[in-house]
Amino acid sequence: MVSAVYHNYEGFGNVTTFSDALHNFSKVSDLNYVEKLWASYYYWMNNDLFATGLFFFLMHEIMYFGRCLPWAIIDRIPYFNKYKIQETKVPSNKEQWECLKSVLISHFLVEAFPIWFFHPLCEKIGISFSAPFPPWWKIAFHLALFFVAEDAWHYWFHRGLHHGVFYKYIHKQHHRYAAPFGLAAEYAHPVEVALLGMGTVGIPIVWCYFTRDLHLFTISVWICLRLFQAVDAHSGYEFPWSLHHFLPFWAGADHHDEHHHFFIGSYASSFRWWDFFLDTEAGPKGKASREQRMKKKAEKKVQ
Repeated sequence: MVSAVYHNYEGFGNVTTFSDALHNFSKVSDLNYVEKLWASYYYWMNNDLFATGLFFFLMHEIMYFGRCLPWAIIDRIPYFNKYKIQETKVPSNKEQWECLKSVLISHFLVEAFPIWFFHPLCEKIGISFSAPFPPWWKIAFHLALFFVAEDAWHYWFHRGLHHGVFYKYIHKQHHRYAAPFGLAAEYAHPVEVALLGMGTVGIPIVWCYFTRDLHLFTISVWICLRLFQAVDAHSGYEFPWSLHHFLPFWAGADHHDEHHHFFIGSYASSFRWWDFFLDTEAGPKGKASREQRMKKKAEKKVQ
């Protein structure tokens, strides 16, 4: 069996190592270096189902914990306390360890199974994994689309999880930490992991089902960016260089920290517009903003 990652293996030599595969693809002129690495991996593995499953599982673990590690280090350095949003609530080693164990259990017992069977779904609905990749503008368009669509999904389902039995039996676990930290991004009930995770994975699947226009590389970049966003939103730190200072509609850590601090409001994941227009911004900042808008509205009526 030969991988379907590329259309022509004419002139390729025998492959026993990844280096051998990369040497073969180094001769292919119509692929850039990243495409050659991608194709070499699949060609070397020689089992597309296993290659996709292993790649996505390792990518998720490396990117998630790799992004959590800097925040865990920062939590142990007193200098950074001045940037802590809830400066007196630095997570203890015990809290970090308990959260880590729970997240690892979730990764291996909840998320691993669907990851390993993702490739057959890709083949069925037309998600391509072959080289070369789509043009950069198409990848950028898909990433922007997924960010906007996932944010809407997250807002409404997250808001719904704060009602009655949904909060008591499902979402309450995630709110164990009123002052969030990086590792707590995926500390959640399995039902919540599946429900909100559908916004990350399900939206690209639905998009491709109707358009037949999506590449697995785009999905991998999207998942990495979404993981980074989720971990950073739970970091508990606000810096002068935080992204929302340059993109006012970006949510960031200060937006989500308010949600954990006050338990309600600020439900969106990546952007601020749903909470702004639907009047669900949390905490003193949200209250001040609502009062300011009401004041301006009242002044207009008087005029």
